[in-house]
Amino acid sequence: MKIQQLLKTSMATVLAAWLLPVLAQAGSKDQSPEQYIAQWKDVAVRKMKEHGIPASITMAQGLLESRNGNSILAVEANNHFGIKCTPDWTGGSILYDDDKKNDCFRKYRNADQSFEDHSKFLQRPRYSSLFELKATDYKGWAHGLKRCGYATDPRYPQKLIDLIERYQLDNLDRGVDVSYADRGNKPAPAAAARTNRSTRATSNDNVITIGNARDVERFEGRIKFVRARKGETVRDIAAAIEQMPGLVAGWNDLEKDSRLEEGQVVFIQPKRNKSKEQESCIAQQGETLWGISQRYGVKLKKLAKYNAMAATDPVQPGQKVWLRKPR
Repeated sequence: MKIQQLLKTSMATVLAAWLLPVLAQAGSKDQSPEQYIAQWKDVAVRKMKEHGIPASITMAQGLLESRNGNSILAVEANNHFGIKCTPDWTGGSILYDDDKKNDCFRKYRNADQSFEDHSKFLQRPRYSSLFELKATDYKGWAHGLKRCGYATDPRYPQKLIDLIERYQLDNLDRGVDVSYADRGNKPAPAAAARTNRSTRATSNDNVITIGNARDVERFEGRIKFVRARKGETVRDIAAAIEQMPGLVAGWNDLEKDSRLEEGQVVFIQPKRNKSKEQESCIAQQGETLWGISQRYGVKLKKLAKYNAMAATDPVQPGQKVWLRKPR
């Protein structure tokens, strides 16, 4: 009996030791790109001074390869750049399915060691042509990495460039710090000029412009949205914000391949269950229930329920439309 109890206790201990880290990781919140940059930008700048690799390139590769520090390799092996084992590698390793099952990747004691190894990896002869470029030529470095065989993805250079410009990482190459705090309580002038009745700015709205990317605005100070550019689709927006097309489509009650009108509001997080500011509105000529849903940031299925309608039912001009459950 004592042996059986001991075995049960040992099995429970082993199970707990395996399960608790899994549960902890499942319950943890993913790190954002801004948080990742804030954590590692000083390391990237230090490596630039030591090895001559633009800090913007290091940060963009880290963001992309480690999924903002949230990838399995980054979490379990401190490997932020997806560097695989090579015959000369004498450090730790981890097996992970990539190009083939159980590919061998380098494992580091800490992430700082990963950044150092990344710098040394790029000092191999095959990348020597990159060091003939200026440290501020991030576009040349991005295309040069692809040309030297660092990645097989044909869009790899543009992905790096997009990240650098979105988060103004090229400032790091010139000795200028980057940060992403909100600009205060008032909208930026450019955003205020674009505000119209379809998305009403309030005094609590924040407008954040990062790099040369689009403005990220807040509806009623709460729901983040962007404005579509000419010719864009839902998939384009999803790619720009590094999100799944199905999620962006769902948040806007659209199909994943829907084409968007220039200036159209596209929410990049879920709409609300009811309007914060008013109980109802009056439908305008040619307006649909979906249009009202976008105009007031209320989920389409909730509007349909509040008004005892189907989502596709026509709305008559002058019709009162409830934006929350009628009293």
